[in-house]
Amino acid sequence: MSQSQHPLAIQVNAIKAFTDNYIWALHIAGFSKLVLVDPGDASVCIDYIERNNLELDAILITHHHPDHVGGIDELIEYSAQKHWNVDVFGPKHDKIPSITHFVNNDDTIEINTLSLRLKVIALPGHTLEHVAYFNNTMLFCGDTLFSAGCGRLFEGTPKQMLNSLKYLASLPENTRVYCTHEYTLANVNFALTIEPSNTELVNYYNKVVKMREQDMITLPSTIKQELAINPFLRCQQDEIRHSADEYAQIKHQDELSVFTTIRTLKDKF
Repeated sequence: MSQSQHPLAIQVNAIKAFTDNYIWALHIAGFSKLVLVDPGDASVCIDYIERNNLELDAILITHHHPDHVGGIDELIEYSAQKHWNVDVFGPKHDKIPSITHFVNNDDTIEINTLSLRLKVIALPGHTLEHVAYFNNTMLFCGDTLFSAGCGRLFEGTPKQMLNSLKYLASLPENTRVYCTHEYTLANVNFALTIEPSNTELVNYYNKVVKMREQDMITLPSTIKQELAINPFLRCQQDEIRHSADEYAQIKHQDELSVFTTIRTLKDKF
C-alpha cells in the first residue's frame, strides 16, 4: 500500500525518556505497525506499544550513546515473545547491539509497512559514526542539530561538525527537525548571549519559555526556524563573529574559527 492510500499521514509522537530524551514513535492512525527512533529506554517504549495496541516493526539508530541504544536488546526480546520480526537500522559500531541492517551515507532504507523511504545522511561530529534519516519532510538527526544548538564534539572535529550542520542547513526549509533532547530553552539562553540583537531569536525565546512553563515539547523545529535563530548555523553573521572575537580576543578569519569558538563557549555555558 502506498502512503497516499493510507487514510492519514505518518504521525510522529514523542516518548519521553530519562530526564530530557525523546524517543520518536512513527505510526499511522488505524494501522498497527510502529517504528522507533533511538530507543534508549525499553520500558517507556513497551508502555507506549501496549497503550496504543501497536506492533514494533523497525528501529532506527543514529549513534552509539547509551541513551539512544540502551533499550534495543530488551525491545528485541519483547518483540520475539510476540513473534514480531523487527528490523534494526543503524551505523556500524561495536556499542550498537542487534543491528540487522548497517547503514552508510546516501543509503536509502524502506519501511514498507509505513510506505516510508528514508535517506541516510552521515553526520560526523558528535560521534564519528553518527547518521540522520531524512525523507524530504522529516529529519531524525539524533544529537547533531538541536533547536538553537548543536551536539557536543565527543569524537569529531569542529570542521566535521560544521560540515554536517551546513549539509542539514541546505535541506528544504519546511523540513521538520526531530532531534532527541529537550535542550531548547538552555540553547536559546546561550544563543541570546551570542546574538542578542536577533529579533527572531528574542521572539523564539519568549515562545519557548511559555511552552516549557506548561511542560510542552518544543520540537519538532524546522530548518527555516533554525536558520533564523541557531547560532551554529549563523556563524557568518556579523554579531556572532563579533561575539567570538570578543571572547577569544582575536579577529576570526573564517566561519570555522567562529564555529569553534562559540562551540567552546557553549561547553562552558
